[in-house]
Amino acid sequence: MTLALLGVFVMQLYYIRESYKLNSQLFEQDVNQALSDVVGKVQRRNAVVHINRKDFENKVKKEHDIKSQTDTIVTFRVKYRENEEARKRRQQIQIINYLNFQDSVIRETYIRPEMISEERFKAYSNPNPANKANQIDMVVEDIKDPMTGKVIQRSIRSMVPKKKLELQIGNLPDSIRYLAFSPENGLPQLISFPSLDPDLMAKFKVENAKAERKYQMELARLYADTANLLSDGSLNLIQDVAKEIENKDVPLINRIPSRDKLGSLIKSELLNKNINTDFDFWVKLANKDSLIYQQVSNSEKEILPKNVYRFPLFNKDVIRDPGMLYIYFPKKNTLIIDNMSATLASSAGLLLVLIFIFAYTILAIIRQKKLSEMKTDFINNMTHEFKTPVATIMIASEALKDPEVANDKSRINRLAGIIYDENVRLGNHIERVLSVARLEKKEIKLESNPVKLNDLVVAVVDSMDLQLQKRNAEVVLELQAPKDTVMGDELHLSNVIYNLIDNANKYSLGTPKIKITTGNSQKYFFLKIKDEGIGMTKEQTKRIFDQFYRVPTGNLHDVKGFGLGLNYVQDIVQEMGGSIKVNSEKDKGTTFEVSLPLKLHR
Repeated sequence: MTLALLGVFVMQLYYIRESYKLNSQLFEQDVNQALSDVVGKVQRRNAVVHINRKDFENKVKKEHDIKSQTDTIVTFRVKYRENEEARKRRQQIQIINYLNFQDSVIRETYIRPEMISEERFKAYSNPNPANKANQIDMVVEDIKDPMTGKVIQRSIRSMVPKKKLELQIGNLPDSIRYLAFSPENGLPQLISFPSLDPDLMAKFKVENAKAERKYQMELARLYADTANLLSDGSLNLIQDVAKEIENKDVPLINRIPSRDKLGSLIKSELLNKNINTDFDFWVKLANKDSLIYQQVSNSEKEILPKNVYRFPLFNKDVIRDPGMLYIYFPKKNTLIIDNMSATLASSAGLLLVLIFIFAYTILAIIRQKKLSEMKTDFINNMTHEFKTPVATIMIASEALKDPEVANDKSRINRLAGIIYDENVRLGNHIERVLSVARLEKKEIKLESNPVKLNDLVVAVVDSMDLQLQKRNAEVVLELQAPKDTVMGDELHLSNVIYNLIDNANKYSLGTPKIKITTGNSQKYFFLKIKDEGIGMTKEQTKRIFDQFYRVPTGNLHDVKGFGLGLNYVQDIVQEMGGSIKVNSEKDKGTTFEVSLPLKLHR
């Protein structure tokens, strides 16, 4: 594993070095491309300067001609609009004359003619007796001679008030309608004639077309003259500029921009290539070692040749000196490394992950080795713990075979009691191991019943009375918790209390002194079991709840166990929603504190 890790580390270094070379080449390409763009813009700027000067001279000359031509076009447009308005006025007068003529003819021919609307004309043209709205609103009254029956006098009277109908030249109907009375019989009669004379409209159309065509032709001629005026001299301008650019007497300093402008141009092109770092530049003649100007912000530092790039300013010039642009990057390596930050970070992250996995694997191997050793100790302890009751049972069984013992009932009863006690002891060992295994596999289903822990502590202490008396243990009970009812499994809770008291009894030098107290918070019940035994170090307290772990007992060679008790205690307490803490000091004693949630009363 170590060799593989070193191999990966070496490969990462090689990869980083190759990546640095690649980034250096890309940086060089970007710089050369940026300098090429700068030189191209300098050359174009040089041409633009000459073009602008010549163009300005031509503009001054053309301004007067263009202004005069523009005034001519504007005057022509205004004159056309005036002629157009005069023509339309003449046409309107002719339309009015036509309408007046038609009106005079009707008034001379008919009696009392009245101009009516299109709606009234339609109603009068299609009378419907069933609809009073369509009846003619006129009443004819005749006075006849009683002797001959001839009409002597006739009067016509309208049933509705008259409304004056006004005509507008721009909004005339298709036909003009009249309601008049026949001079022959005096009866009403409908008369109509077209509002616009067809011959007159044809004449207007021809006039408008001629005027529009004449206007467009003259306007096109004026625009053509203006276009010729604008384009005139452009070829001469280009030829004049070409001659000035090729002039060999123009020095290099007059063909390049100023130092500040050139610096801004270089910075802009570098930023377009994502190169944002400090730089110095200078311009020199290509054929002579003559410096034109220089901008150096890092003059105190030594200039490294590998960080200097150069490019000709006017590479197409053959007769004149093309000039040379130099640029220097004092922080080139820093910039390249910054661009490789993602690569370096990923490589470092990968190495850290590999180192973490390597360390974790080594620790796991060491931990597994310790666990294997603890399991070996557990098997040895279990073998000894099982071997003692088995040997005792065997000796007692052989004694029962003795004929002398068979006749002594007191000895038989004593041997039978020994066999029973050892069987119970052996069963307890087996049950403890199986309980821990079932608890680890989540096969034990804990009951949830109300349990009064103050009473349970007293009951457990009473059951351990003989065991505690063997060592003359001093047990002090301070059961002061006013609320001691929790929801849990009484059997397993009693085993928890038994294990803690048993450890306090076993791991004490001399006479064990054990103090058991209970108390409350708002939501929890607390049980503290304190002893003045051998205690533990901080490192040991971190591991006492691990399976198979046993604290070294020093001079206490009679302490036996499997290293499962405290692991079992922790699992049971956590399954019931509680927690267990330990506070111990070497050679001064240990205190275990168990907290369990109280039963909520409504």
